[in-house]
Amino acid sequence: MSDYPSPAPRETHPDDSESFTRRPRAWRSLAKMRRGLIVAAAMVGSVTGLFVGLGTSSPASAAPSVAGRNSSGHLGSGGAGSNARSGPAPGGTSGTVGSVAKSSFTLATSTGQEATVDELSSTKYQKGTSSTSKSAVTKGEHVLVLGTLSSTTIKATQVIVQTSAGGSRPSTAASVVPFQRGAAETSKQIGQIPASYSQGSGAIVSGTTANKATEAALAAYPGGIVDRVVKLSNGEYEVHNIGVNWPHHVFVNQDFKVVGAN
Repeated sequence: MSDYPSPAPRETHPDDSESFTRRPRAWRSLAKMRRGLIVAAAMVGSVTGLFVGLGTSSPASAAPSVAGRNSSGHLGSGGAGSNARSGPAPGGTSGTVGSVAKSSFTLATSTGQEATVDELSSTKYQKGTSSTSKSAVTKGEHVLVLGTLSSTTIKATQVIVQTSAGGSRPSTAASVVPFQRGAAETSKQIGQIPASYSQGSGAIVSGTTANKATEAALAAYPGGIVDRVVKLSNGEYEVHNIGVNWPHHVFVNQDFKVVGAN
């Protein structure tokens, strides 16, 4: 008989053999689940980032909308033409006074275009060649208005009440073509047009220069509304006329004499 006690029998479980075979499978399943969860989280993060990026993207990348007058100079059209300018500019119009309010009056041109004249504290009034007061502007009077034009509203710097002694109607006035919605454009040229002229060229002028050029153009071709005067490269002026089918451009020389139109 041995002096050493026999080792105690090893306690076994009936499922010990299965545990060794099942553990690797379980680990593999857990690893697959973890990888799946990581991929899913990454996809959610990407989608969230996409929506956040879309929500915070700058509007500067969108194409800007442009509004204004069309290239023919008609009022109320959408989409600016090649010669459209932004912002109010010196100009004016002439016509018959309609309704008169405390600080404004309405005016209708000889072709039926309507304008609103805002009178300022600095507005100067003239009747014929003499200075006068605001009270001289009454319904039915024929006036020439010079000022800053925005659409069909003029902030008047000067209102001239024209008397019957102002001269007969110029022969060129008969050739003015009133604006009629849907009517075909009138395309013709009279007089001298600067050889280097292109629509939209020139620098906008103001003050006495703009007033003299506007007055000359409206005297020769009444019925429209002048919304800007530009100085051309040859030193002459293009007076831009809106509210009529023709002429849209009246050309005035350095002596403020009308030399052409188109």
